[in-house]
Amino acid sequence: MSDSAARDRDAAETESAFSHPPVAPDASAAYGSHPDQLIDFYAPRDGRTGAPVVVVLHGGSWRAPYDRQHVSPFADFLARRGFAVASVEYRRGSEIPQQRGSGPVAGRWPETFDDVAAALDALPALLARELPQADARRIVITGHSAGGQLALWAAARHVLPEGSPWRLPAPPQLRGVVALAPIADFATAVALDVCSGAVGQFLGREEDFDERAPHADPAVLLPTGIATTVVQGTTDVDVPQAVAEAFVDAAAKAGETVGLTLLPEVGHFPLIDPAADACAVVAEELAQLAW
Repeated sequence: MSDSAARDRDAAETESAFSHPPVAPDASAAYGSHPDQLIDFYAPRDGRTGAPVVVVLHGGSWRAPYDRQHVSPFADFLARRGFAVASVEYRRGSEIPQQRGSGPVAGRWPETFDDVAAALDALPALLARELPQADARRIVITGHSAGGQLALWAAARHVLPEGSPWRLPAPPQLRGVVALAPIADFATAVALDVCSGAVGQFLGREEDFDERAPHADPAVLLPTGIATTVVQGTTDVDVPQAVAEAFVDAAAKAGETVGLTLLPEVGHFPLIDPAADACAVVAEELAQLAW
């Protein structure tokens, strides 16, 4: 496929994914005092009890203009598949250079990680209050793009470096992780300039990058012992297949098997587009771990 054809396909896929109106949650709850420290809850549409929980971490290069609204149709899609869904908001980078200023554009250190850790820690109590029909013993995390990095990170908190404020003393109680086109290997993502330098902007200056990467890069936080699958489109121009393959290879070198589901002729956004066949594949991968 030519570069122009790939760009045209990517534009059409993006337009489709963002064409769905936002879906209001059944409930929302704060896990902190900041306005972005919120979780939206979607009850399983079939009214079942004992439904497994899917935690959704949205993407958007860790940048502020992209919030959880764009994955609300995806959350609703999963709720219609019988899952209870918890869609997490978190603090993100505050500026886009083309629009205003020259401040941080991707992520907030340490607030982005503070929020994901706090949200997951608060989740069991919030589920008991907001979605009592959910089974908090069966939790699967999924995340798209930058959210895929956060999902993998959330499952690796017990292998964070000693002294990390986010480190857990034992593995989190998760059925698994399904990472969707994740920014999962920082070295490869930097080499490919994924999302216009988002990784470097997230971790900061070069001296900060070297210090912070061991606390953030999923490819070095291995093995986790948590069942993990990566779903990746082969024609993704936003987070290319090479990033997912580098993470899977890193896991293998660490003695861990990570599943890799490659979807031919699929780009970045069909994975969270309820109108795309790829989204049904994602739901099936979640079901394989949740039930």
